[in-house]
Amino acid sequence: MKKSRKNQGDEATTLLYLARHGQVINDGVYNGQMDVDITPLGFEQMERLRLRLADQKLSAVYSSDLLRTRRGADLIASSHGLTARHFPEFREMNFGRWQGLTVREVVERYPTDLSQWMEDLENFRIPGGESLAEARRRVMPKLMELIERHRGEEILLLCHGAVNRVILAEALQLPMAQAFRIEQDYGCLNIIAYGPTWTTVRLING
Repeated sequence: MKKSRKNQGDEATTLLYLARHGQVINDGVYNGQMDVDITPLGFEQMERLRLRLADQKLSAVYSSDLLRTRRGADLIASSHGLTARHFPEFREMNFGRWQGLTVREVVERYPTDLSQWMEDLENFRIPGGESLAEARRRVMPKLMELIERHRGEEILLLCHGAVNRVILAEALQLPMAQAFRIEQDYGCLNIIAYGPTWTTVRLING
Protein backbone atom coordinates (compact mmCIF):
# COMPACT_ATOMS: atom_id res chain seq x y z
CA MET A 1 0.00 0.00 0.00
CA LYS A 2 1.32 3.42 -0.89
CA LYS A 3 1.49 5.98 1.84
CA SER A 4 -1.87 7.69 2.24
CA ARG A 5 -2.01 11.43 1.72
CA LYS A 6 -4.07 13.89 3.63
CA ASN A 7 -5.65 16.81 1.82
CA GLN A 8 -2.84 19.12 0.74
CA GLY A 9 -2.24 21.86 3.27
CA ASP A 10 -4.55 20.29 5.87
CA GLU A 11 -2.48 19.28 8.87
CA ALA A 12 -5.56 18.95 11.07
CA THR A 13 -6.65 15.65 9.52
CA THR A 14 -6.61 12.42 11.50
CA LEU A 15 -6.32 9.35 9.28
CA LEU A 16 -7.97 6.33 10.90
CA TYR A 17 -7.19 2.80 9.79
CA LEU A 18 -10.15 0.87 11.14
CA ALA A 19 -9.76 -2.92 11.01
CA ARG A 20 -11.64 -6.00 12.16
CA HIS A 21 -10.02 -8.83 14.10
CA GLY A 22 -9.15 -12.17 12.50
CA GLN A 23 -11.35 -15.24 12.27
CA VAL A 24 -12.45 -16.51 15.70
CA ILE A 25 -12.24 -20.09 16.96
CA ASN A 26 -16.03 -20.40 17.26
CA ASP A 27 -17.00 -18.72 14.00
CA GLY A 28 -20.73 -18.68 13.35
CA VAL A 29 -22.03 -17.63 16.75
CA TYR A 30 -22.84 -14.29 18.36
CA ASN A 31 -19.72 -13.74 20.47
CA GLY A 32 -20.51 -10.21 21.56
CA GLN A 33 -18.48 -9.51 24.68
CA MET A 34 -17.44 -13.11 25.24
CA ASP A 35 -13.64 -13.34 25.22
CA VAL A 36 -12.55 -15.78 22.52
CA ASP A 37 -9.29 -16.30 20.66
CA ILE A 38 -8.58 -16.26 16.93
CA THR A 39 -7.71 -19.22 14.70
CA PRO A 40 -4.45 -19.84 12.80
CA LEU A 41 -6.23 -18.32 9.78
CA GLY A 42 -7.09 -15.35 11.98
CA PHE A 43 -3.40 -14.88 12.74
CA GLU A 44 -2.64 -15.05 9.01
CA GLN A 45 -5.24 -12.34 8.40
CA MET A 46 -3.59 -10.16 11.04
CA GLU A 47 -0.18 -10.78 9.47
CA ARG A 48 -1.53 -9.68 6.08
CA LEU A 49 -2.92 -6.55 7.73
CA ARG A 50 0.46 -5.91 9.36
CA LEU A 51 2.17 -6.14 5.98
CA ARG A 52 -0.41 -3.87 4.40
CA LEU A 53 0.23 -1.19 7.01
CA ALA A 54 4.01 -1.69 7.15
CA ASP A 55 4.79 1.54 5.28
CA GLN A 56 2.26 3.71 7.11
CA LYS A 57 3.51 6.17 9.73
CA LEU A 58 1.30 5.05 12.59
CA SER A 59 1.43 7.23 15.69
CA ALA A 60 -0.68 4.88 17.82
CA VAL A 61 -2.47 1.54 17.79
CA TYR A 62 -5.69 0.96 19.70
CA SER A 63 -8.17 -1.88 20.12
CA SER A 64 -10.88 -3.19 22.38
CA ASP A 65 -9.72 -5.06 25.49
CA LEU A 66 -11.02 -8.40 24.18
CA LEU A 67 -8.44 -11.02 23.23
CA ARG A 68 -9.46 -11.34 19.59
CA THR A 69 -8.65 -7.68 18.90
CA ARG A 70 -5.64 -7.48 21.21
CA ARG A 71 -3.91 -10.22 19.20
CA GLY A 72 -3.75 -8.19 16.01
CA ALA A 73 -3.24 -4.83 17.70
CA ASP A 74 -0.21 -6.06 19.64
CA LEU A 75 1.29 -7.65 16.52
CA ILE A 76 0.97 -4.52 14.40
CA ALA A 77 1.98 -2.12 17.16
CA SER A 78 5.22 -4.00 17.88
CA SER A 79 6.19 -3.88 14.20
CA HIS A 80 5.95 -0.06 14.38
CA GLY A 81 7.83 0.20 17.66
CA LEU A 82 4.61 1.03 19.51
CA THR A 83 2.67 -0.43 22.42
CA ALA A 84 -1.02 -1.00 21.69
CA ARG A 85 -3.61 0.37 24.10
CA HIS A 86 -6.81 -1.52 24.73
CA PHE A 87 -10.08 0.13 25.78
CA PRO A 88 -13.32 -1.47 27.04
CA GLU A 89 -15.32 1.23 25.22
CA PHE A 90 -14.47 -0.53 21.95
CA ARG A 91 -15.77 -3.96 22.98
CA GLU A 92 -18.15 -5.65 20.60
CA MET A 93 -21.86 -4.96 20.96
CA ASN A 94 -23.29 -6.85 23.93
CA PHE A 95 -25.58 -9.48 22.40
CA GLY A 96 -26.96 -10.52 25.79
CA ARG A 97 -28.70 -13.88 25.80
CA TRP A 98 -27.69 -14.47 22.17
CA GLN A 99 -24.01 -14.71 23.05
CA GLY A 100 -22.56 -18.13 22.24
CA LEU A 101 -25.53 -19.04 20.04
CA THR A 102 -25.94 -19.40 16.28
CA VAL A 103 -28.73 -17.58 14.46
CA ARG A 104 -30.65 -20.87 14.27
CA GLU A 105 -30.32 -21.40 18.01
CA VAL A 106 -31.50 -17.85 18.71
CA VAL A 107 -34.60 -18.45 16.56
CA GLU A 108 -35.30 -21.76 18.30
CA ARG A 109 -34.85 -20.49 21.84
CA TYR A 110 -36.16 -16.94 21.49
CA PRO A 111 -38.53 -16.97 18.49
CA THR A 112 -39.57 -13.30 18.71
CA ASP A 113 -36.15 -11.73 19.37
CA LEU A 114 -34.80 -11.53 15.81
CA SER A 115 -38.02 -10.18 14.32
CA GLN A 116 -38.18 -7.48 17.01
CA TRP A 117 -34.53 -6.62 16.38
CA MET A 118 -35.06 -6.37 12.62
CA GLU A 119 -38.06 -4.08 13.13
CA ASP A 120 -35.99 -1.62 15.17
CA LEU A 121 -32.28 -2.33 14.68
CA GLU A 122 -31.23 0.90 16.33
CA ASN A 123 -33.21 0.79 19.56
CA PHE A 124 -34.15 -2.83 20.31
CA ARG A 125 -32.19 -3.97 23.35
CA ILE A 126 -31.35 -7.65 23.20
CA PRO A 127 -32.39 -9.08 26.59
CA GLY A 128 -29.36 -9.06 28.84
CA GLY A 129 -27.43 -6.98 26.28
CA GLU A 130 -27.60 -3.60 24.63
CA SER A 131 -29.09 -1.85 21.64
CA LEU A 132 -27.13 -0.52 18.68
CA ALA A 133 -27.88 3.01 19.89
CA GLU A 134 -26.41 2.18 23.29
CA ALA A 135 -23.31 0.72 21.64
CA ARG A 136 -22.94 3.94 19.65
CA ARG A 137 -23.13 6.05 22.82
CA ARG A 138 -20.36 3.92 24.29
CA VAL A 139 -18.06 3.85 21.25
CA MET A 140 -18.23 7.25 19.59
CA PRO A 141 -17.14 9.56 22.45
CA LYS A 142 -13.98 7.49 23.00
CA LEU A 143 -13.26 7.41 19.26
CA MET A 144 -13.65 11.17 18.90
CA GLU A 145 -11.37 11.69 21.90
CA LEU A 146 -8.66 9.73 20.05
CA ILE A 147 -9.34 11.55 16.77
CA GLU A 148 -8.80 14.90 18.49
CA ARG A 149 -5.71 13.62 20.30
CA HIS A 150 -4.06 12.60 17.02
CA ARG A 151 -4.75 15.56 14.74
CA GLY A 152 -2.33 15.46 11.82
CA GLU A 153 -1.46 11.83 12.51
CA GLU A 154 -2.34 8.28 11.40
CA ILE A 155 -3.71 5.71 13.85
CA LEU A 156 -4.99 2.15 13.79
CA LEU A 157 -8.09 0.98 15.64
CA LEU A 158 -8.67 -2.78 15.59
CA CYS A 159 -12.23 -3.61 16.56
CA HIS A 160 -15.29 -5.78 15.93
CA GLY A 161 -17.93 -6.21 13.24
CA ALA A 162 -20.79 -4.30 14.87
CA VAL A 163 -18.52 -1.61 16.35
CA ASN A 164 -16.88 -0.98 12.98
CA ARG A 165 -20.30 -0.69 11.36
CA VAL A 166 -21.35 1.89 13.94
CA ILE A 167 -18.21 3.95 13.24
CA LEU A 168 -18.66 3.70 9.47
CA ALA A 169 -22.37 4.52 9.59
CA GLU A 170 -21.58 7.59 11.67
CA ALA A 171 -18.85 8.67 9.24
CA LEU A 172 -21.20 8.19 6.27
CA GLN A 173 -24.07 9.93 8.12
CA LEU A 174 -26.24 6.84 7.73
CA PRO A 175 -29.02 6.04 10.20
CA MET A 176 -27.81 3.44 12.70
CA ALA A 177 -30.60 1.17 11.46
CA GLN A 178 -28.64 0.86 8.18
CA ALA A 179 -25.33 -0.05 9.82
CA PHE A 180 -25.63 -3.77 9.10
CA ARG A 181 -25.83 -3.08 5.36
CA ILE A 182 -22.07 -2.48 5.59
CA GLU A 183 -20.00 -5.67 5.22
CA GLN A 184 -17.08 -6.26 7.57
CA ASP A 185 -15.10 -9.41 6.86
CA TYR A 186 -12.54 -10.87 9.24
CA GLY A 187 -9.26 -8.98 8.90
CA CYS A 188 -10.76 -6.24 6.72
CA LEU A 189 -9.45 -2.69 6.56
CA ASN A 190 -11.41 0.57 6.37
CA ILE A 191 -9.85 4.03 6.02
CA ILE A 192 -11.55 7.19 7.30
CA ALA A 193 -10.13 10.72 7.16
CA TYR A 194 -11.40 13.05 9.90
CA GLY A 195 -10.88 16.72 9.03
CA PRO A 196 -11.77 19.60 11.34
CA THR A 197 -15.17 20.10 9.66
CA TRP A 198 -15.59 17.05 7.40
CA THR A 199 -15.20 13.27 7.28
CA THR A 200 -14.30 11.21 4.20
CA VAL A 201 -14.52 7.43 4.00
CA ARG A 202 -11.73 6.29 1.67
CA LEU A 203 -12.05 2.51 1.93
CA ILE A 204 -14.65 0.04 3.22
CA ASN A 205 -14.07 -3.68 3.86
CA GLY A 206 -10.76 -3.68 2.00
